[in-house]
Amino acid sequence: MTGIVGSVLEAWDELRVHKVRVLLALVGVAVAVCAITAISAAGEMLRQVSAEQNDRWNGRAATLQVSAWPTGEGGSVMPAPEEYEQVFDEIVERYSVGYSSMLRNAPAPVRFPEGTREVYTTGVEPDWATMHRFEVTSGRWFTDADADRLSPALVVNQAFLDALGGVTVAEHPTVTIGGDNPVVATVVGAYPDAWPQAEPEAYVLVGSQAAWVTPESLEMTGPPSLELWVPEELADDLVELVQRDVAGALSGVQADVFRFDSPDYASVDGAIRLVVLGVSVIALLLGGLGLVNIALVTVRYRIREIGIRRSFGASSGRVFFSVMMESVVATTVAGVLGVTVAVVALHNLPLDALMGYPVQDRPGFPLSAAVTGMVAAVGIGALAGLLPALVAVRVKVIDAIRY
Repeated sequence: MTGIVGSVLEAWDELRVHKVRVLLALVGVAVAVCAITAISAAGEMLRQVSAEQNDRWNGRAATLQVSAWPTGEGGSVMPAPEEYEQVFDEIVERYSVGYSSMLRNAPAPVRFPEGTREVYTTGVEPDWATMHRFEVTSGRWFTDADADRLSPALVVNQAFLDALGGVTVAEHPTVTIGGDNPVVATVVGAYPDAWPQAEPEAYVLVGSQAAWVTPESLEMTGPPSLELWVPEELADDLVELVQRDVAGALSGVQADVFRFDSPDYASVDGAIRLVVLGVSVIALLLGGLGLVNIALVTVRYRIREIGIRRSFGASSGRVFFSVMMESVVATTVAGVLGVTVAVVALHNLPLDALMGYPVQDRPGFPLSAAVTGMVAAVGIGALAGLLPALVAVRVKVIDAIRY
């Protein structure tokens, strides 16, 4: 330990002597380390953002979608919505699924101030928002108590509010839905439009949606489906079990169960890691080239000093280690500065504005990125100091003294 500490202190003193020349090389290394740390950290953080976006579209891992379509064989007809609901409830209870939601799409005639328009409604259950990371911008999402409301609760997009005359959720707007047996629904929440000039659309509880669902609309949009959020390790087994149960409970249907999320997302994630690693290595090597040049020039000017040290008994190993440690200490300092700059920069990175979507679980600065940056800094210092150290060891004592 005495020899190691002594070499480190000696390397630090040499850096102070040659600080002007070394500083130029350290700037490049610090920038490279900042780049590799920032790229690695940004990759980790953006992967979290991408995973959340994937959850919004397809559900969290692992989300199973269950559907049962009539085959038409033997005069089979579509089971009644109550039959689907009963079978789906039994499956949720049988396998103790913590989060589940029925889905049913059905158009509904909505009476706006400018006239009646057909609006696309999606029937869901309260758990659906958690499964898909869905958030409202004003008002609230559904609760279990909304199932007992006489006036069905609606969560609508901004286009729906604009069609009502530009009202806000705070005004508790109501709207009449349905044809022969209309109901008055209340808007309790709102969310942004998915794209400019979007059409009015709404989410509603499946039970409330039954007020305007007709057999004709079900034939057009299809039967209700079920989404189950289950542990990933049980997903494959549950696919077979749930498919068997649905096929056995509903006669004359083709039961289909599959993962609705993206199980291949991990492979895409691995490709991103390789790209990030490749770019980082190139950036670091470019930063280390300058340090190699400066170190070689410095050793050239210190040949006489090295010869004198060898004449006083300094071993080849001590000379080799001392010269190499100069580069290692220098890049370590540059690494600390580079990692610090990367942490400060990414801490203030506006992920929401960058990705265009809200981030629920904002990831912190990953420790692995900081460790990667420091390991890379020390590693490039060792590589940059290897060649100058070999040159210093090959110096002959008599030639060095004459130099």
